[in-house]
Amino acid sequence: MTTIATMIPIVEEDAATGAVADAYADYRTRFGRDHVPGILKCFATHPPLLEQMLALASTLLFTDSHLSRKVKEMIATYISALNTCPYCLDSHASSLRTQGGSDELLQALSNANLEVPALSLKERRMLDFVGKVTIESHKILPDDIDLMKGAGWDQQEIGEAVHIAALFACFNRVANAFGLPSQHLLDLGPNLVHTRESA
Repeated sequence: MTTIATMIPIVEEDAATGAVADAYADYRTRFGRDHVPGILKCFATHPPLLEQMLALASTLLFTDSHLSRKVKEMIATYISALNTCPYCLDSHASSLRTQGGSDELLQALSNANLEVPALSLKERRMLDFVGKVTIESHKILPDDIDLMKGAGWDQQEIGEAVHIAALFACFNRVANAFGLPSQHLLDLGPNLVHTRESA
């Protein structure tokens, strides 16, 4: 099993005991994965937080709810690009590909570029909105909500988008501060500044 070199120690799978080992086993079973991602190993430094994050993953992040998985992965990829988080950017761009994201879409979002034909006006409005939530949430106005509604998003979808954007602000900062490196799951080419910086 590969050990991840980080600035702050994380809880590796072979070192996990008690509640953390149980949570790791639950993750592998619930999500059909043979390993636990690095971000969860960061949260495992505080076991109650790990359990809460696993609950969030299964009930909000990795499921279709008000927003589809694809839209959530678009948000995650774009927010991770805005926050310059190589680990989350690579991980969620890879997940977006499994949800049907085209190479053009992955490249654009990974470079925080919304001016591409791969995005519909509705999707662009969503990403503009979550970008504002990420960078200047204190400036969100009723007009921003009206723009979202005018593009076809309902109130429950808008609310869920806020939750997803806010969670990724947290995840990005945890991954960056712990020093999680990019997993290089996805090679998006030479123009991807964020992936180059993570190498």
